[in-house]
This record gives sequence, C-alpha cells and structure tokens, in this order.
Amino acid sequence: MAASVAPAFAPDLFLGRRIVVTGAARGIGAAVARGLLDLGAEVCAHAGRVMPAADDDLFADLPEAQRARLQVVAADLSTLDGVETFLAAVIERMPAIDGLVNNAGTMIGRIPATETDAAAYARVVDLNARSVVLVTHGLLPLLTDGASIVNTTSISARTGGSPGSSLYSAAKAFVATYTRSLAKELGPRRIRVNAVSPGTIDTAFHERYSSREKLAATAKAIPLERLGTPQDCAGAYLYLLANELSGYVTGQSLEVNGGQLLA
Repeated sequence: MAASVAPAFAPDLFLGRRIVVTGAARGIGAAVARGLLDLGAEVCAHAGRVMPAADDDLFADLPEAQRARLQVVAADLSTLDGVETFLAAVIERMPAIDGLVNNAGTMIGRIPATETDAAAYARVVDLNARSVVLVTHGLLPLLTDGASIVNTTSISARTGGSPGSSLYSAAKAFVATYTRSLAKELGPRRIRVNAVSPGTIDTAFHERYSSREKLAATAKAIPLERLGTPQDCAGAYLYLLANELSGYVTGQSLEVNGGQLLA
C-alpha cells in the first residue's frame, strides 16, 4: 500500500463522521477508506463478494486504532439479494450516515459488440449502474442533512473507452448523469452529490483488461507521462466528501487523469 494521502488534510477533518464506501477492498476504494480512517472517520466498507485478506489494500499494515473504526461487509452488489444484504448490514451498524462513496464496479470483461447480448448487458449494468441507484436509494433515509455522496465514473464515460468496453463506458455515463440529476433533487436537504472520474489508474482493474504494452503506450501519451495511482485519486474523494473544503460544489464530475483528456 502506497503512502497515505491524508497528511495533506487536517488530521481531524472527518472526526466522528460516519462514511460508507463500496468497492473498498483494493485500489481506489481502499485508498479512499484508509484516507478517511487517517482523518478520524468511522468507515463501513463494502469489500466485494468475499472478505478481504489481511494483505489486501484495505487491511495491509492498518493501525489497530483505525481498524477499530472500520467495519467491513461482504456482498455481491451485482445481485438484488447482495444489495439487500449490504443495505441491511449498513443499517444495522450505522444509525446515520454523513457520506457515501459509490465506488463498486468493474468492466467484467471486454465484450465486443458482436457478443453483446442480454446476459452481458445485465452483468455489466447491474453492477456499475443499478447498484449505485439501489444503494443510494436504500441509504437515503440514513443520510444526514448536509451529507455528501461521491460516485465513481470513468474517463471512458466521456471518450467511449477502448474496444470491448462499450457497456461499461455507457454504464459509467449513466452514473455521471444520475449524479447531476440527484444533485438537483437533494439540494434542498443540503446533500451534495458529485463524482470522481479517474483516467487510467495503475490497479488490478487495468492489469486484468489491458496488456502491459498497452498500458505503457497509454502512459507515454498522457501529458504527465505516467499512469495514475489510487492515492492520486483518493484526495479528490476526500475533498468532495468534506463540507469544509467543497461545501458549495455539487453536481460536478472531477476528472483525475494526468491530462489524459488533452492527449
């Protein structure tokens, strides 16, 4: 696990605040959860379908004092039963929520247009779009007035992604539009809704779906000449979750891509 992003923020920025993070076992979600713990938050982390191992990003070398403020729930958010399991666990553990990060999602696989059928559509969209809507809907009654929701979209929501990612890219574009619409609807409760849109981040996600050669070529074309890291992204989520820093920001998508959209 790379160094935390938290020292750049006030050490008690999230002290006493309760925040839910989905997709938090590894990568960006784990970096966000650990940054929140560094800053005093109580975190309920969705860790995928199974509990993470001790050496996964979420748990690796986690101080005991922070582990005491972390609760972990395993559930398959691509299924209705899994969403219900997760919601029930969160409701049992947290009577109120000050922040929600909808980060769970993946491309599932590269699915060419010639192989796109109802089953493929359901697999990709259920996890990347439907779960965001259902988790948000299920936790809205627990969200405090003035809470913050941050959704994870993707650079591919704007570019369309690379071949075989049309369903994933479209699902992330749905999340981006859902973010803007929800920001309007929840504004009267002072609940802010924003998104973080990562570019190509050096995580298991891209290792799974792209060759090292392709990733190296992508890095060379980015103005900063490198791929991003989970820690590069985590600060954007912390910023959007903190009313003290982004209290007048809502309905926005913060691009974190090293200038990749300029290439």
